[in-house]
Amino acid sequence: MEKYKTVQEKFWAEEFGNDYIERNKGAHLLASNLNFFIKALSNADKINSCLEFGANIGMNLQALGLIFPNIVRKGIEINATACIELEKLIGSDNVFHNSIFDVEIKEKSDLVLIKTVLIHINPEMLEEVYQKLYDASSKYILIAEYYNPSPVSVSYRGHSERLFKRDFAGEFLNKFQDVTLVDYGFVYKRDLAFPQDDITWFLLKKHK
Repeated sequence: MEKYKTVQEKFWAEEFGNDYIERNKGAHLLASNLNFFIKALSNADKINSCLEFGANIGMNLQALGLIFPNIVRKGIEINATACIELEKLIGSDNVFHNSIFDVEIKEKSDLVLIKTVLIHINPEMLEEVYQKLYDASSKYILIAEYYNPSPVSVSYRGHSERLFKRDFAGEFLNKFQDVTLVDYGFVYKRDLAFPQDDITWFLLKKHK
């Protein structure tokens, strides 16, 4: 399968990933993201740096830059078209055009963010991604995904084995004993002012 370890990586690196860019941008999404991060990080200390796993064109990082004007923002993204836009926002030196499985992160960030990305990861690779999230963080990990108490696979825009729901944060907490839950919440797709796509978020903190 060329350079990819999973079919899900190839799926997002190519045409479907390009189409996703057009569906997920604009002023309304930015406003919703601002509201989202203000709530999700309300119990966090000051954040000076952030690394996003699966940053796409940077809609989340754009919002964080408005909330924390001096924050250093970095992003990992597999899709080449998205990376072009992401570089315009945060600079080419801060963009890692790579698969999450292959990227090497040497500097830790105050906040490590993953938002509606774990749901698209091959379940057999989740342990590896959890470890990378943990290793990249100096303080906080924000996991924002579709929640389900037990693992389940759901059809995604007509594609099978491309969307998986489970208790990602619970698995993360079970794996790392020095990580605790700081806060959590839910954002509804029918919110009249600031909708998100039925996301359950968990703010976690490292203690060493």
